[in-house]
Amino acid sequence: MAGPMKAFLLLGLLALTACAKNDEPASTSGSSGGSSTAAAATTAAAAATPKPSGPLAGTVHPELLDPSKLTAKAPDLFQASFTSTKGEFVIEVHRDWAPNAADRFYNLVKSGFFDDTRFFRVVDGFMVQFGINGDPAVAAKWQSANMPDDPVKGSNKPGFVTFAQTNAPNSRSTQVFINYGDNSRLDGQRFAPFGQVIKGMDAVNAIYKGYGESPNQGAIQSQGNAYLDAKFPKLDGVTRAVIVAK
Repeated sequence: MAGPMKAFLLLGLLALTACAKNDEPASTSGSSGGSSTAAAATTAAAAATPKPSGPLAGTVHPELLDPSKLTAKAPDLFQASFTSTKGEFVIEVHRDWAPNAADRFYNLVKSGFFDDTRFFRVVDGFMVQFGINGDPAVAAKWQSANMPDDPVKGSNKPGFVTFAQTNAPNSRSTQVFINYGDNSRLDGQRFAPFGQVIKGMDAVNAIYKGYGESPNQGAIQSQGNAYLDAKFPKLDGVTRAVIVAK
């Protein structure tokens, strides 16, 4: 298995954990330099850490800090409107396609989880991925909030929306992707579409693709939007997502 497909299967919670471990800085402790060396290292690390540019999600939406309370059953059919830096797009969700995914997506949108988040993985012709919260405190709470797999009833065709996962069963949490191309090869690997972009696919197609897969998911998890905005300033993002009344 090669190319974006191989990388795709490494997404999700286990991959995030591995990335975080690989990104840990080398220890600054030792016999030489004493406390002044440690203090200098701490000061340098603090100066190098990006600062958030806006209010953190855990402050704006404190309910996001407790995933166990966001378990409402979704309507059988609903729409979610996303306002992005490239324009509006609307995802229509069919609960009978993938009920666990539909319920999770409904609760994430309704609680403001996707507000002020970035499209951090964008592969032309393949897919665009988002769904790591910009507040590290919120992201940490959801990192292991996995849901059971759904049977795959639909297909990963252009415009269809699916949760990302790892090779492990029941590893879906909050990361979502929108298919750019015909990715029906994913259908046999537990990737169950739960919705479809019914409006604004031109906005989805216009999302900035220049960084590809460069943003590090471990760093996003630990530093949030501060890392992405400092290192990848051209990334597009979601300004706000809401459930559309029907």
